[in-house]
Amino acid sequence: MNILNMDKNLQQGGEPVKITIIIPTNAYFMSGIRDFTLAMIKNMTNFSEQWAYRFQSVVDELCNNAIEHGSLPKQEIKVTFVDNPGDSIEIFVEDAGTGKSKLKSGELHNLVAERSKPDYAFTDIRGRGLAKIVAAWTDELEFVDLPNGGHRVRVKKYLKNPTLSQPIPGAASLDPTHVVLN
Repeated sequence: MNILNMDKNLQQGGEPVKITIIIPTNAYFMSGIRDFTLAMIKNMTNFSEQWAYRFQSVVDELCNNAIEHGSLPKQEIKVTFVDNPGDSIEIFVEDAGTGKSKLKSGELHNLVAERSKPDYAFTDIRGRGLAKIVAAWTDELEFVDLPNGGHRVRVKKYLKNPTLSQPIPGAASLDPTHVVLN
């Protein structure tokens, strides 16, 4: 099924569309995931352009974390996109569990909760992605420990929120391809 040419009328209700992509743990391949995510979101949802780019950033952050923290070079990560027509978009990202980060899912959950607090003081240039991009711009975020020692991260964004099709307040004059984190 070519998702780029799907008729939007067919998407209202119906069976979920599941697409799985396996890529090597090399940032070189991230441009293809970014392009695919943006095309899928623009063609399968009514997201405004800013929300489409935000969701692209969510997937980018999850994949980059799986590559950098969850897998050694020359391994693979698995990215699964699930369109639940008219209801939600879900993304699953699985790493190999061989990377330098050995945090368990509960520890990741606690890390995000701590860094999502309004008064949390970031002291480094890095470490904002899960809290300020992924958790802030999705409706559900779940970490699962896999038997191989890796993680499966699941995010979900519900489609019925009417603000998703509206320009983001205060961002109308901004270039929608640029993400501003507060």
